[in-house]
Amino acid sequence: MQDDQDKYWMKIALKNAYYAKKKGEVPIGAIVVFEKRIIGRGRNSSISQNDPTAHAEIIALRRAGKKIKNYRLLNTTLYVTLQPCIMCCGAIINSRIKRLVFGTSYKKKYFLENFFLDLEKKNKFHIKKNVMENQCSKILSNFFKKKRC
Repeated sequence: MQDDQDKYWMKIALKNAYYAKKKGEVPIGAIVVFEKRIIGRGRNSSISQNDPTAHAEIIALRRAGKKIKNYRLLNTTLYVTLQPCIMCCGAIINSRIKRLVFGTSYKKKYFLENFFLDLEKKNKFHIKKNVMENQCSKILSNFFKKKRC
């Protein structure tokens, strides 16, 4: 049951990634879910906003906080198509989400695996990885293949 829900929400995060791609951004999408409804959406916007912090996760967390009028996003789940970077992890910790679900892992950033294990233990939230991994990985690899040509 949880797997089906995670796939359902990840599909919506993927839609945000496709929208980012359409805008010429690195195709990463994120949503924050609370009580079976979306309270924050984000997609990478660093290029269009000239802002190195405009990652999908950060934008989704900001919008969720504004929606519920609280910086503490207790009992929420963040769905993101790519494993969050360290900057986004800091925001995730401070937001106090309950669960992090991501689609695909960084392929070359091995140090992040131990970081995520440690993060999960110390911050008492659950991390689920590789939900719809093929689809989440494919949009990124296709994007970067086109950039290299």
